Amino acid sequence: MIQLYVRNGCPFCHKVIKAAEKIGYQEGKDMTIIDAAPGTKGREVVLDIGGKAMVPFLLDGDTSLYESDDIIEYLRNSFNTLQ
Repeated sequence: MIQLYVRNGCPFCHKVIKAAEKIGYQEGKDMTIIDAAPGTKGREVVLDIGGKAMVPFLLDGDTSLYESDDIIEYLRNSFNTLQ
């Protein structure tokens, strides 16, 4: 399942979540949205795997991405394989 690390109030995170919903992803079914605010376990994962304290951050198996447009493109290209 795709993990999407976000922070409340982040416009780029909001952009990715809205795009994922529009594509057809469902939280809890296709993706998990994880809080990555400072001091959270989600932030620790982002730092450990990606090396930067930046969100949004997508993790899907061996694939990890930071940039919102790259994440949205990945989600578009990956959605058909979920169906």
